[in-house]
Amino acid sequence: MFDSSKESYVAESVALDKILSSKRSNPYSKEKSIKLLREEHFNGSLANPLPKNTKWKKVDVGGVPAEWVYCSNISSDSVFLFIHGGGYYRGSAQASRSVVARISAAAGIRCLSIDYRLAPECPFPCAINDTYVSYDWLIRQGVSHKNIVVGGMSAGGGLSLALSLKLKDKRENQPCGLVAISPWTDMTQSGKTMKTNASKDPIISKSYLDRMAGLYLNGVQAKTPYASPLFGNLKGLPPTLIQVGSAETMLDDSLRMVNKAKKELVEIEYECWQDMFHGWHGSAHILKEGDKAIKSIGKFCKRVLRLKK
Repeated sequence: MFDSSKESYVAESVALDKILSSKRSNPYSKEKSIKLLREEHFNGSLANPLPKNTKWKKVDVGGVPAEWVYCSNISSDSVFLFIHGGGYYRGSAQASRSVVARISAAAGIRCLSIDYRLAPECPFPCAINDTYVSYDWLIRQGVSHKNIVVGGMSAGGGLSLALSLKLKDKRENQPCGLVAISPWTDMTQSGKTMKTNASKDPIISKSYLDRMAGLYLNGVQAKTPYASPLFGNLKGLPPTLIQVGSAETMLDDSLRMVNKAKKELVEIEYECWQDMFHGWHGSAHILKEGDKAIKSIGKFCKRVLRLKK
């Protein structure tokens, strides 16, 4: 069983300091409205250029808006089902297109990136229901579960894990692999790094997550496994890759998930990237650690899909 936490990833890029400085210059405030936070996220995503040869096409997947994203040569019929992040209240396929295109290029497969419904307009369980509908649509289109990897970032990472729990409960076939990037697995915000990394993380704070969890849960218990997969029964999950930055307040969301998964005999790979911040993959065009992390995702996909490397 591979555990990449044993490896040393040292951030040496000058770009990192510039990125962190920029993020610290516009910190989160509880006074910011949801509308403003959504606008800031979308405008920030426009700064992430698409890699060469990126193509995308909008599609309706059982009533859920989505887009196919391709980059470079596609070598198989396999699919990466991507679920964007954004605290369940913001984010979109368009805003995450740059990351998705790079995953497509690294893995050599097409990606289906979905726009699940967002809180507070559409609280739990809308997001997990839309994720399930999208996976089911792929199956109904004739894509074998053996040819599907499901993955996402932050809230999308949590949804990827939650989807696997839902499939297990429904006794349906699992995808051949899961990729959870800095997944939000615990809506109680009880991880120790919520405090110990508070001064390091320029993006995510406990107060921020508490606010967004309240909007999404809308009265539902925070430990509900489809919202907080950390509290679910993980036995039977498919091979899983979890990546997280060592500077994240959400680090413990990943580390506790990994430890629990190992106890329940899940085949799991864990990569803790030294000094990385939440969502560093989005800076892959200027940050070598982002590029390397995405290439690692590509290698994982090729392995579980049994594609040529």
